[in-house]
Amino acid sequence: MFKELEAKEQNRIQQQGHGKPIISTDFNDHKMVAVGNTVHFSKKWTYFPDFLMDYIKKKLGGEWGNEEIKKPFEERHPLIQWYHQLCMFQSKLEKDENGHYNSDANGLIHCYLGLAYNLYLLDHNVELQARYIKRLKRSDQFQGAYYELIVASCMIRAGFELELEDETDLTQKHCEFSARSKQTGKKFWVEAKMRSVSGVLGKTSADGQPVTSKPTSRLSKHLGDALKKPAEDERIIFIDVNTTPMMQEDFIGHEPKVPNWMEAAEKQLNDRERDLKDGEQAYVFVTNFCFHTALDDTFLGQAVLAFGLGMGDFGKPRQYTLKEAWRVKQKHIDLFTLEDAMKTYPQIPNQFDGDLPPIPPGERERIRIGHKYEFEGTGVAGEVTTATVVEGEKKIYVGVSGAGGKGHILSEDISDTELEVYRKYPDTYFGLVRPAGKQINDPYEFFEWALGTYSKSSKEKLLEFMKGAPDFEFLQTLDQEELSLEYCERMTHAAMKNQTNSKSPE
Repeated sequence: MFKELEAKEQNRIQQQGHGKPIISTDFNDHKMVAVGNTVHFSKKWTYFPDFLMDYIKKKLGGEWGNEEIKKPFEERHPLIQWYHQLCMFQSKLEKDENGHYNSDANGLIHCYLGLAYNLYLLDHNVELQARYIKRLKRSDQFQGAYYELIVASCMIRAGFELELEDETDLTQKHCEFSARSKQTGKKFWVEAKMRSVSGVLGKTSADGQPVTSKPTSRLSKHLGDALKKPAEDERIIFIDVNTTPMMQEDFIGHEPKVPNWMEAAEKQLNDRERDLKDGEQAYVFVTNFCFHTALDDTFLGQAVLAFGLGMGDFGKPRQYTLKEAWRVKQKHIDLFTLEDAMKTYPQIPNQFDGDLPPIPPGERERIRIGHKYEFEGTGVAGEVTTATVVEGEKKIYVGVSGAGGKGHILSEDISDTELEVYRKYPDTYFGLVRPAGKQINDPYEFFEWALGTYSKSSKEKLLEFMKGAPDFEFLQTLDQEELSLEYCERMTHAAMKNQTNSKSPE
């Protein structure tokens, strides 16, 4: 039971991040959802996005929304324009047999539901202050609040606890909020700025640059303004260049090219480092959360540049050994986790409970290791002891302990729908946490995988593994942590060398 709970929690974190879990229950034909100190309920919420559609309307107020809808489209608030376009988009979709709409998420869905989810996360994990709602409803302040909520969402999902600043204190300037990592306990002060572009996110020619202006034209000013604000702890500064997204042609295979704006941003940040005061430093993330510029596109290439302003070992290209790279990552682990959350934004849960997607109608229940089944047509009944998916064959292979402890290996087909679920949750698909085998071609990824296996091995066991090494006497002087790093680094080099040799022509 505990192992199944562990797998379910891993699924939940993959879907919902490291913030508070979604709290919901079914009662008298109603779905009830607790957000902060408030309980919301409805009969029509099957999936979490159903709840978000109603939640954002309630938070912004139906009266305000109805007044905006009465205006000509081009005069409406950007959020109400998104809502209108979303309704039109939904009207073109066909409902499935259960009366639900299904569609790949495009920029429009990322914008509207992404904002709804960000409001929910702040409301559920911190507090949704009235000032955020007021700013969102004002077209001239919408962009700033919209971007701050994206940043807050990423930080909550990455495992930070936020504390909003008291904006009523006019005696000094304020950062947007402070954030404390639940992983390391470190505290950071956070500032978020987005370049204003005329005609985009409510900005006009009076307060925004022309669309044709350089994406990094305001970077230095935004950075300078952020550094002027008082901060008692380390700083994290977010600056969005607010430009068009990378498209399919900007990728080589699955790897994106470096966008031109990113090269320009890195140059400006390097130049800015020369003028830093003694001890002045900040983690800087230059982003392009560009969904609002490509509302109809499902392929969206948002990008993130991480840079350690005044730091020599974060976001700076240089040669590292595997051990050095690991130590740098541990030193800045909170920021690496945050960067991952930003690169996968937005990740809106579909389920309330954090479990795997429901079984499609007509398909048999998913097999769970440790449970007993009767396998029709085989005459075999017993407990499943192991299971795996062979994607190339589109089959599930199952090990079963039958009557009298006799072992059986059975197989069955897996549907395309279920294969997609497996690909998304390979380690927990069979109900327990069982890391699925995968091809690893990146040396550092292999090094971390090996370290996950051998970091807890005793020093004696590691020395036994390495007893044939020519520098064995030196290895004996290392402590357990250093020895495990050394062993995994050597193992990685050997594995990569063998892989290269196996690909070389004879």
